[in-house]
Amino acid sequence: MSERYAASEAMLDRARRTIPLGAQTFSKSITQYPLGVSPYFAARGQGSKLWDVDGNEYIDFINSLASVTLGYNDPDVTAAVKAQVGDGTIFSLSSPLEAEVAERLVAIVPSAEMVRFGKNGSDATAGAVRVARAYTGRDHVLVSGYHGWQDWYIGATARNRGVPESTRALTHSFPYNDLAALDRLLDEHAGQVAAIVMEPMNVAFPAEGYLEGVRERATRHGAVLVFDETITGFRVANGGAQELFGVTPDLTTLGKGIANGYPLSAVCGRRDLMMEMEEIFFSFTMGGETLSLAAARATLDKVVREPVTRHMATLGTALRDGTAALVERHRLGEVLSLSGHPSWTFLLIKDQPDTSAFEIKTLWLQEIFARGLLSLGSHNMSYAHSQADVDRVLTIYDEVFALLSAAIGQQRVRAELRCEPLVPLFKVR
Repeated sequence: MSERYAASEAMLDRARRTIPLGAQTFSKSITQYPLGVSPYFAARGQGSKLWDVDGNEYIDFINSLASVTLGYNDPDVTAAVKAQVGDGTIFSLSSPLEAEVAERLVAIVPSAEMVRFGKNGSDATAGAVRVARAYTGRDHVLVSGYHGWQDWYIGATARNRGVPESTRALTHSFPYNDLAALDRLLDEHAGQVAAIVMEPMNVAFPAEGYLEGVRERATRHGAVLVFDETITGFRVANGGAQELFGVTPDLTTLGKGIANGYPLSAVCGRRDLMMEMEEIFFSFTMGGETLSLAAARATLDKVVREPVTRHMATLGTALRDGTAALVERHRLGEVLSLSGHPSWTFLLIKDQPDTSAFEIKTLWLQEIFARGLLSLGSHNMSYAHSQADVDRVLTIYDEVFALLSAAIGQQRVRAELRCEPLVPLFKVR
């Protein structure tokens, strides 16, 4: 047991007796955090900082998998939730908050004419697919990106155990920025495609004309175009990637930052499509839970009122450019690269002749965690991050990149590890 993470590791041992993997989320488990050199349990968060159960403080660039866009315990959101608690969290009737938040989404998101709520991004994407199938009378779905845990999508990935073959056969993946691959699938399943579901942006920016090309093909083939903006919504622009790039889908799915980390998601889109919700079954006991809706109302009001997305992009640009300069300084250009929008930048690691990317990533994680930086390979910016946070991260990277450069050059990456290296889970982006 490590001294720095003793309480986390003890809690992990306890949790694994009753919880598979010891966590509710793959991305918060030992599959992503190497055992012996990582924190596993958080005690609290405030602003851009997180404290683990051992009392270690971190600048957090994971931000609960990009769901915390304003910062932990944002005062406006917390005040809204506290005010609502006294009135109740769920009722036998709908809450006015449902219409209030829906109206805000219609005002912010270009594609939104009507809205329905869920709890996870998976709820929203599954609902959008059901709407598309009902509207078109077709079954097949084309996907590009990550769209949640439910059978319709996960059956098309390497993590498809437990998904019937008949379900797997209906979902087909195509690479981002590859219109030719999309054309092949549309031709192969001509007249059968209900929806094209995609992240409009992820690790890479869309190539010139790419999103417009997908939009045109969806229309021409009679398929419903769904933008999964679970991450990009309220991050790359107030109205998401569809606002940033000027391409409007038929349906949009939202989550994560919609309520600054409170459990809420949404399907929104064209009125004629959304009216299918009156016939298909998309219904949740907790769909109108008021604390998350109160959090969403406060979050959306703040996003509109204050320069939230501009702040994230500005600081994210400073972090990206500073990191790129350090990569060059330490001669790691063949190992590390940066990609993505400034508010959601990825640090990509390449295999080396004698060292795998997973070994290098494990050493990187080991060293940044020890210095008080929490990241899993992306910089998920929040409104609470400051220039001082960026400066501190760049100081950490200067130290860690020097260590990485020496270890790779001397073929000593494994020797520098105080743990077993991570192994691949599955790749979606």
